[in-house]
Amino acid sequence: MSTVIELIEAGAKRLEEAGVAFGHGTANAFDEAAWLVLWRLKLPLDDLDAVADSPVSSADAGKVQALVEERIATRKPAAYLTKEAWLQGVSFYVDERAIVPRSFIAELIADGSIDYWLGEHTQRVLDLCTGNGSLAVLAALTYPDVIVDAADLSVEALEVAAINVTRHQLDTRVTLIESDGLKKVAGPYDLVLCNPPYVNSASMAALPAEYRAEPELALAGGTDGMDFVRQLLADAPSRMSEQAVLVLEIGNERDYFEAAFPQLEVVWLETSAGEDQVLLVTRTALLAGGGAR
Repeated sequence: MSTVIELIEAGAKRLEEAGVAFGHGTANAFDEAAWLVLWRLKLPLDDLDAVADSPVSSADAGKVQALVEERIATRKPAAYLTKEAWLQGVSFYVDERAIVPRSFIAELIADGSIDYWLGEHTQRVLDLCTGNGSLAVLAALTYPDVIVDAADLSVEALEVAAINVTRHQLDTRVTLIESDGLKKVAGPYDLVLCNPPYVNSASMAALPAEYRAEPELALAGGTDGMDFVRQLLADAPSRMSEQAVLVLEIGNERDYFEAAFPQLEVVWLETSAGEDQVLLVTRTALLAGGGAR
């Protein structure tokens, strides 16, 4: 009879041998295997030490092994197999209709990094490109006095977001809007959060299968990754209040961003991935920024 930790170690070895890609909630084979094993056995995901030596029946061990093999064979992110993802300790439903939530903006909401730019004037929040609604939910939970609009071009993604809004009992405070960029949102907003499609064409072509399992609409940003961002920064001031700020994630595309917006004054925010993933820009700076190249 196997133990929990033995199944995790065996699963990690299989994942490593198969060369699967990580980055959808875990960064290595052991953590990914732990997620799959604990979920399959219906054990708490956050207390491995308490169950590591627990025995597992042959039948349950077989179920675990089957799940690990499914992860390898399908190359789907683990979150699509478990139908659950965690962001800043909050659980979210997710499936193939929406990108797996992993935005670094969640860290900045949770640790108060953007609070300096907020205040009593911060009443209306927009989560643009909301996907499964995770940032909208986190904003509503963190700032209990705000109301949140959550917009996305994808009707399917909004269906997933609706599940999460209801799951966290936020239907009265979070409104879902089908919108291509800012076209169908009115504002004015005091805080705009956006984790847009920003992956450049060369990077898209080289993405591992796990990322290609996600909706391409949520990832592909054109030749330099800035197609959506150019339109967003042009349109944003008209949807922002006078003291509003935009918090924008651009992943590994800082060089492309600075080439596209050389005159724009922004603040780069520290995240667990460094200081080049997320930026903050004020409405004032957008109006003075001189436009994109």
